[in-house]
Amino acid sequence: MVRLFLKEIRIEHTLFALPFAYVGAVLAARGVPSWWSLLWITLAVFGARTAAMAANRYFDRDIDARNPRTARRAVASGALAPAVMLWAIVLGFALLLLAAWMLNPLCVKLMPIAALGVLVYPLCKRFTWLVHFVLGAVDGLAPLGAYIGITGTISWSAILLFLAVTVWVAGFDIAYALMDLPTDREQGINSLPARFGEWSGRWLPIALHVAMAALLAGAGVLGNAGWPYYVGVVAALAVTVYENRLYGVAENVFVLNERIFTGNMLFSVAFLATTVAGFVVR
Repeated sequence: MVRLFLKEIRIEHTLFALPFAYVGAVLAARGVPSWWSLLWITLAVFGARTAAMAANRYFDRDIDARNPRTARRAVASGALAPAVMLWAIVLGFALLLLAAWMLNPLCVKLMPIAALGVLVYPLCKRFTWLVHFVLGAVDGLAPLGAYIGITGTISWSAILLFLAVTVWVAGFDIAYALMDLPTDREQGINSLPARFGEWSGRWLPIALHVAMAALLAGAGVLGNAGWPYYVGVVAALAVTVYENRLYGVAENVFVLNERIFTGNMLFSVAFLATTVAGFVVR
């Protein structure tokens, strides 16, 4: 059952979210933070991500069951009881609270905002096509929370990093929605492609990822990052060019999304490396 649960909450996506949380910590410390701080930031991301995925699987179990692409998910198919996901939400929030407590008081005070975002996001697709940006903002709280965890304050560079991750995640979530476009329309599920057409799922992600690169550059300027940081910004633009090419050559939307996901996962790790170098190499 443990393996099934880990598969259901896509444990590998935690590794996708971590690099930008570490970027926020490095930007805050203007270098490599203490290993102790990084440990609690890691556990906070793990707890929040577990709660978020569990909430998504719990609230969407009926929607997933009616979608051929998601009908085999463990909760939707009945292989896992919905109560498992409720317990995962509780335990994920408990771990997040513990990590916030160990970092600083401001993290604890702001935790209800993160918890609300985690619980509201799965419901948004029922009433607004802005759901992609809600998901982006929830993921954007990881680097913002990490920054606060190190400094106990909020700065404009942290806000720009939060906005960069928000539009970055929203961009590939819009592309992801292309896979469910016919089903979403049939079920009345809100997404940007379902509301505005397939073209929006192909071109808006490119625009958002260009905006992400600009916001990352602004965060670096305000954070006084060294030149290697901006190599990562150039890499963000390179990934955007790659995505634009994919829209023309990918065989179908499933292949498209797999390649977009892989490209952005590699980018997030590379950007963490250039960020660290940006505060070590001057």
